[in-house]
Amino acid sequence: MTKAEIVEKMAKDAGISKVAAATALDSFMTSVIKALKKKDGKVTLVGFGTFAKVRRKARKGRNPQTGEPIKIKACNVVKFRPGKKLKDAI
Repeated sequence: MTKAEIVEKMAKDAGISKVAAATALDSFMTSVIKALKKKDGKVTLVGFGTFAKVRRKARKGRNPQTGEPIKIKACNVVKFRPGKKLKDAI
């Protein structure tokens, strides 16, 4: 499902215009990004799931084409853990 399809579905379900639905979705995404940028970034949507920022350590990897070892830098990644309602629905 694409962002445009989500906006269309939100507009239809809520009985609002596509512009209003797009604004609401953009606001939601911006809020999630801001929350995850914080030190202990975490967003919990009860029943749906939790987005959490996790620090991934530096590690060694391999270039798949040459087999040469490379260093992979430490970085922050976002992990999603589904909630009970989402697990049960799937």
